[in-house]
Amino acid sequence: MDKKMTSGEIAKKTGISQKAVRLYDEKGLLKPSEYTEGNYRLYDAEALLVLEKIIALKQIGFSLEEIHDNLIAEKNMNIRESLEQQLKTMEAKKREIERTITCIKTVLGRSEGEPDWNSVAEIARMIQTDQKADDHHFKALKHTADNTDWYVKIYNSLGIKGNSRVLDLGCGFAKLWRNNWTDIPAGVVVDGYDLHGSWADNFAEYIEAHKAELAEGTQVSIHWSDVEEEETWKQLASEKPYTYVIAHYLTVFLKDKELFVERVATVLAEGGMFSCNDHDVSSEHMFWKQAFDAMKLNSAFISEKLKEKQTKHDDFEKLLKKYFGKVENIKIPNNMRYDNSEELFERLCEHYSENKKYLTDNKNKIKRYLDDKLISEGEVIVTADVDFWHCYK
Repeated sequence: MDKKMTSGEIAKKTGISQKAVRLYDEKGLLKPSEYTEGNYRLYDAEALLVLEKIIALKQIGFSLEEIHDNLIAEKNMNIRESLEQQLKTMEAKKREIERTITCIKTVLGRSEGEPDWNSVAEIARMIQTDQKADDHHFKALKHTADNTDWYVKIYNSLGIKGNSRVLDLGCGFAKLWRNNWTDIPAGVVVDGYDLHGSWADNFAEYIEAHKAELAEGTQVSIHWSDVEEEETWKQLASEKPYTYVIAHYLTVFLKDKELFVERVATVLAEGGMFSCNDHDVSSEHMFWKQAFDAMKLNSAFISEKLKEKQTKHDDFEKLLKKYFGKVENIKIPNNMRYDNSEELFERLCEHYSENKKYLTDNKNKIKRYLDDKLISEGEVIVTADVDFWHCYK
């Protein structure tokens, strides 16, 4: 095709607007092959191929910035790797959309007349809590170095005895119970509290389908109530105290953390245990700091993150000691095995998301270091112990 095309003609040929062609020019994605005397843009066959590629990449979800980077690095571009990465991104977006749909349906279903914006915000927050815990669990299952389910480790750390009363606040999808269902001792009563619209709805169905598998006298129930509302605690205070109170993956989302802890202390039996987790001071920070020092990259942001986590950790410990006579910090081992530098780099970016630009700018150097480590050691074990608190009344 020797004939040059105007911006209108190339736009018509590819089915997009002339405005989009101008935008791609402004963004440095699609440059005219030449200009007319009147300064009109003209495009040749090669420009048409570039435009078709831009449209294809945009169609499958790449941002204009990502498309720009792909066009610049085209000769060195690994198309499979790029598409696989984009697939992961789109799957994550799909989960976000599905969660939003669930939230909207729940608010509409339980609202009479005009919905309340506070209800919308609360349900979204609870679903976010569930999703965060589930994402961590999925990755733990994929990379765990000791082949032990994460929720089995947590359950075993609790030491739940027969005939105990257990209160699980913000139980969500409840993998703590699902993954240890037939190991719950006889006579145990588990009361889970959560909102409709969280993944606890699915757990309610699970209870009905599997309650016959429980040990003799063991009961698991769901109570639909907001764990930050005063009415919930009035109801709990009117019942027999609990031997165990559990609030895993919840406290960082609470509006009033101290009030919550104070209320927990009022419903816990003498000698009972409150189990929770908050901000971890993970040994993984030291793993990455040592790696960055070895690469001669700036590790100040890692040290700062560690300091920030330690401060929050210490503040939470002081809060717990205000309401409980004995407070123990339990570290549950969570060693993760990796044999792929790309997945390790993704984990790094998740931990230090606010520094993603710096990490991306140094991605090649970081991946070379990780690849060399994988070649010499066969695998990389990331030690990421997780802090839990066991508080006794």
